[in-house]
Amino acid sequence: MLKNMWLRAIILGFLVTLLGVPPQALLYARQNDGPQSAPPQQTPAPSRTPSGQQQQAPAQSPVPPPPQSSISVESTLVNVDVTVTDQDGNILSGLNKSNFRITDDGQPQQITNFAPSEAPITMVVLMEFSRRFGGYFGYKAQYWAFPLLNALTPKDWVALKTFSMRTHVEVDFTQNKNEIEQAIASLFVPDFSEANLFDATLETLQELRDVKGKKSILILATGFDTFSKHNLDQTLKTVRESDVPIFCVGMGEDLDLYSPQGAGVGYLQAKNQLTTFANLTGGYAWFPRFEGEMPDIFNAVAGFLRSQYTLGFTPSTPQDGKFHKLKVDAVDDQGNLLTVSDKKGKKKKTIVHARQGYMAVAASAMN
Repeated sequence: MLKNMWLRAIILGFLVTLLGVPPQALLYARQNDGPQSAPPQQTPAPSRTPSGQQQQAPAQSPVPPPPQSSISVESTLVNVDVTVTDQDGNILSGLNKSNFRITDDGQPQQITNFAPSEAPITMVVLMEFSRRFGGYFGYKAQYWAFPLLNALTPKDWVALKTFSMRTHVEVDFTQNKNEIEQAIASLFVPDFSEANLFDATLETLQELRDVKGKKSILILATGFDTFSKHNLDQTLKTVRESDVPIFCVGMGEDLDLYSPQGAGVGYLQAKNQLTTFANLTGGYAWFPRFEGEMPDIFNAVAGFLRSQYTLGFTPSTPQDGKFHKLKVDAVDDQGNLLTVSDKKGKKKKTIVHARQGYMAVAASAMN
């Protein structure tokens, strides 16, 4: 234990020296606190007092509240955030609207809105911190979370949640990396040996439901679930209907490969669960074997979010309140599936990372 504490103290001291950022607070909707709050629109954040209340801006005219009604075309517009990579995972940039094709339940759609998504990142880090396997994964998640901070910019918002038998908000949404560092370093011994991955994921999706901007969840977990009230089918139904990309980093790969007992019965299913969360939402899943892979992985997470294209279309399909399947392709000028060439001139396929569907607005809801 003394060795672990000594190691964390050295790591924390190094990161605080390297990454110090002036503190800035933002209210976050904590569980059981009544109506949920959300981060502000992704514009420069207003300064806030220690109590969380906004300071009054000097001599500004009052801004009228937004209208309560909306135009129907706005309510039916579907936005899809898309990232394109080659088959080796290298992100492609410089694409335009003509390089994308969308179908809604198999019917081609006209892309009306197109823009590279340059908004700051709003991310919840959802970290398993349990005593399973003697607390091995709890300490591992702690150590692995530090490199994420190097991938963030001062404009990005991040919150830290942990889960075992229950979830706990360790740090509210903040742009201050020091808060995250201190929270990670303060996690000593996990309290429980359970892991409620499904409940924690569903809870976090609900908290992000009304948040605007480029939002995402980063799950650091083994993929096991031992204590959730919801089952896998219920979780997948909500995940596939969400517009929040989920990125997953599996923590059990090295133990499964190198330990005589492996990572336990059901580890393959645990991996598949994390992979499915990512695939359904347009995210990505990694299963690193070595700790040295973590900086590159977190840089890739930030790269995915900073290299997204936002595509918008008004569905020509019925507004029936049901789930619609989406398919997004990257195409060339002739309408063929896009390929790229490597340095040796060898053709590579491209892969589009986007959510696989959306819930259509019921026609009655627009009246």
